[in-house]
Amino acid sequence: MKIHDPESNSLLDQVAVVLHRPRSPENIGASARAMWNMGLSRLLLVGPLRWDKAAMERMATREAAHLISKIQIYDSLEAALGSFHVVVGTTARQGAVRGPLWSPWKAAERIVALGAQDKVAVVFGPEDRGLSNEELKLCHMVVNIPTAGFASLNLAQAVLVICYEIHKAFLHNRETPFKPRERLATVSELEGMYCHLEETLLKLCVIPKSNPRLGMMKVRKFFSRVGLRPYEVKMIRGLCRQIEWYAKQEAKKVLEGLCTNQVSGPDGVTPPGENI
Repeated sequence: MKIHDPESNSLLDQVAVVLHRPRSPENIGASARAMWNMGLSRLLLVGPLRWDKAAMERMATREAAHLISKIQIYDSLEAALGSFHVVVGTTARQGAVRGPLWSPWKAAERIVALGAQDKVAVVFGPEDRGLSNEELKLCHMVVNIPTAGFASLNLAQAVLVICYEIHKAFLHNRETPFKPRERLATVSELEGMYCHLEETLLKLCVIPKSNPRLGMMKVRKFFSRVGLRPYEVKMIRGLCRQIEWYAKQEAKKVLEGLCTNQVSGPDGVTPPGENI
């Protein structure tokens, strides 16, 4: 069967939809259809609760059924996002912990402006609860679809809204020339840096040991706004190593000083009858 490609473009090919623990095969198929309507073709699943390929293909329709055959499945969200450079999470809930929230059109403009060198993942949570705060920490942007009070959208509806905005932004900017530039750091590279930073900041007592995740959330939000390149991630990890080395040297000096005072006495004079 010949597949009609609605919009074959390297930029749209860099954008993937990630469904995290979807509960319904029918929703997966309908989401694939919504993606193909808007020119997106890469679909990733994380821990789907049920696998029914026939039901997925039926909801995807004949035109988009080939997306089901190309689905990539992962056991964890972090593994699924490891190779992506920008991750966009979605949420119906609001709150200071989840903000700042992006509108779908502003997020789409940002995605299209990145260029074809950066791979983008748009993540949707389970139908019954959405993405948790812990899952949203992997995201560089969090998008909220504005509604007229009733915020609960069907999974495929939410996928269609976001994909439509990305497609619209692409059509608006398709004639804009992109300047070649180095890619952004991947999620895998960033998570390694965040783990290293957390260890260093805990040693320096910069973030509370009782709740390091809260302290690191502020750090994550700051770096998400910046958009780090791979060499910048290496530089930050190098700074962490230097800080840790310096802290060890200072601690060593303090211990040596304490030992000297214990042996020599408080005035630096060797107590009588003691050998050095």
